Amino acid sequence: MDLGDLQNLLNALSAVRVLAVGDLMVDRFVYGEVSRLSAEAPIAVLAHAHERVMLGAVGNVARNIAALGGKVRLVGVIGDDSAGGEAVGLIRDEAAIEDVLIVDPSRPTTVKTRFVGAGQQLLRVDMEEVRPIEGDVEARLIGAVTGGSALGVGAILLSDYGKGSVTPAVIAACLEAARSEGAPLIVDSKADSFAGYGAVDLIKPNAAELARATGMPTASDTQIEAALARALERNACKAILVTRSAKGMSLAVRGQGVRHFARAPAEVFDTSGAGDTALAAVGLALASGAAIDTAVEFALLASSVVVQKVGTATVAPTELIEAEISLHRAPSEAKIATAARMALEVERWRGRGLKIGFTNGCFDILHPGHIAYLGQARAWCDRLIVAVNSDRSVRALKGEGRPVNNLEARSLVLAALACVDLVVPFDEDTPLTLIDIAAPDILVKGGDYTPAGVVGHEMVIANGGEVRITPLIEGHSTTGTIRRLAESG
Repeated sequence: MDLGDLQNLLNALSAVRVLAVGDLMVDRFVYGEVSRLSAEAPIAVLAHAHERVMLGAVGNVARNIAALGGKVRLVGVIGDDSAGGEAVGLIRDEAAIEDVLIVDPSRPTTVKTRFVGAGQQLLRVDMEEVRPIEGDVEARLIGAVTGGSALGVGAILLSDYGKGSVTPAVIAACLEAARSEGAPLIVDSKADSFAGYGAVDLIKPNAAELARATGMPTASDTQIEAALARALERNACKAILVTRSAKGMSLAVRGQGVRHFARAPAEVFDTSGAGDTALAAVGLALASGAAIDTAVEFALLASSVVVQKVGTATVAPTELIEAEISLHRAPSEAKIATAARMALEVERWRGRGLKIGFTNGCFDILHPGHIAYLGQARAWCDRLIVAVNSDRSVRALKGEGRPVNNLEARSLVLAALACVDLVVPFDEDTPLTLIDIAAPDILVKGGDYTPAGVVGHEMVIANGGEVRITPLIEGHSTTGTIRRLAESG
């Protein structure tokens, strides 16, 4: 997306209000370490470390709307149980979410529990009862949809995970509310057929769901186009947007040709909830008055960010802007970050269970000693952050005439090294502030330091980290290089 258009769209979202209806879940992630197999069966033993609980399905759609700056009325069904209480508590933490939760004492709250070790899902356990809602529960949910439409919404988002909340009567209520409000109705469907949704404005399946609904393959662009054509023939919807993972998204609007949207492939770590993010983004954009193409580009951008996170995650406007800026940079330039972006990257890496290393220096004239030092530092961790002194900071440490190379040049050279994952400039005399933000697992320094003499060692050790020193390579130093250049000149 054009950066100006993206910023204008993000600014417009603060005035947007949408209605999100559908199946509500609680997503629980249990993290730990796998170091052995069970003596009882050939299965891994997960040593429990910590847990995270968050809203899933339509609840995650609402979370993403709030994170992107919009406001949302959330309508769903929970059980009269502890998981339902957790869902209520999680919603109460979100000021931008107005909830109307219908309690159904006859069923449990749907809970998905994922067990994660070394950043990978090992097992998922679902607690649920799949059957259509009925009677008073269905009537109250329909009443909440009708009440939501009277409050003024720019779009209605229907999240159908097939758990029973999206009945024909609920769909009919959403269609009527959309007509009354003059708002688009967008459906995220896991159903085997799209016929039951009627003349909705947009259905958003993924490629596998489109294949199941049409009985056709969806691997290539040509196959996607044929499957979309058949889906439009069989159903009354006005448009279909199919999400295709790393291949992007494809849009078919009735009476128009299929358009394919793609971005540079992102590092995909966890696709949990990515469809919810796409639904939230496309719905918000359309509710703000954006054209369908812009809404798809926005959804694609948001999805490309969220799949790089762990669990059922959300995306913030600042992350979208940073991702769009990075797309237009050279790969090495994209590694140069502010302290704020470093904090976001560290959170993402830590969520994946990666060991984070940190080192710092002037790196005025890069020489073999630096290369060996940084290579060793990276071998001790999974991601290496290099903090580099600003020009002012270098002068304060080294005196006038230094640095020989300015901050931009030094940062670009460091970022070009494969062993360096992030370069963060700092203007202070020491990197203590950055060390505090990063809270690295390992603090590395080269030369004749001792661990007790490394700036920030107390902070790192107090957080459970360690300090390591790489050995000097004799005959290589920036000062010596400058002296030799002066003598030869």
